[in-house]
Amino acid sequence: MKRREFIGALGSAVALLPSGGIAQQRNTPTIGVLVVGAPGSDRFWQLFRQDLRDLGYVDGQSVSFEFRSDQGQMSRLPELAAELVRLKVDLIVVWFTPAARAAKQATRDIPIVMALVGDPVGSGLVESLSRPGGNVTGVAAAGAELAGKCVDLIRELLPSAHRVAAVANASDPFSRPFLEQVQLAGKASGTAIDPVMINSATELDAAFLAMERERLDAAIVQPSLPTKLVAALALTHRIPAVSFVRSVAEEGGLMSYGPDEADAYRKAAIFVDKILKGAKPANLPVEQPTKFELVINLKTAKTLGLTVPPILLAQAQEVIE
Repeated sequence: MKRREFIGALGSAVALLPSGGIAQQRNTPTIGVLVVGAPGSDRFWQLFRQDLRDLGYVDGQSVSFEFRSDQGQMSRLPELAAELVRLKVDLIVVWFTPAARAAKQATRDIPIVMALVGDPVGSGLVESLSRPGGNVTGVAAAGAELAGKCVDLIRELLPSAHRVAAVANASDPFSRPFLEQVQLAGKASGTAIDPVMINSATELDAAFLAMERERLDAAIVQPSLPTKLVAALALTHRIPAVSFVRSVAEEGGLMSYGPDEADAYRKAAIFVDKILKGAKPANLPVEQPTKFELVINLKTAKTLGLTVPPILLAQAQEVIE
């Protein structure tokens, strides 16, 4: 066979080979996702995937996901984070502080993107918001000061409230700044704060029974607790429940005030895009929420026999009726 004929035949054979036969197969990035099993993680996962899709990352085509949830058992987070590291994912997205800490402890090399993580500096996740310095960056929650804002909202709706429970997740490192801010706001407004430490979801039933027995006026709930169960128990024991994640209000709590989650997840998706295109987490300043939303469950208020002041209703971005 002449040289020209041989080259032409070789070219035809290459053209018939499946994609990746001789040429290097396209490298599709794999994103690990690690979440605390609170009901709000479902909304995060739905919105975040859509945000990535809008940026051109289509599951099964231009990206693949390894999704892990602790299913309400935070003790499993280190194991799940280690599993993602063993799978050699290109990046890990974390939702809430316990998941972020587990991922940080599992790897110092794989980039980690936070999607609403409380107090990343105080938790040791980043050196500072402007200079993260390691393999972690993303979107921080507004901070524990929102817990204090919840005290103000309770007093605005219930001016006679004088005792409020601060229901904290003992296994979440964010519980300390959460309780500190609630105590500070309580002191400033003349409201007595009763800390209620929860070590396991199995303790919640007895905790709310005790709150009812003690005639507490309301409860501020740390977001990493199982909010669906918390909202149900609060209704059963007729205790107005407030938090800074909207899932509390959606599941039957009285109200929530916190970051606009859709906006925060969109920003987290942009961090992922930048890192997959070559940016280093250490060089990407952590962002803080700039949009906030007040959600009031008017149906719950009526069930509890509460009248929501018109001025508070006017401030709400969403009213559930």
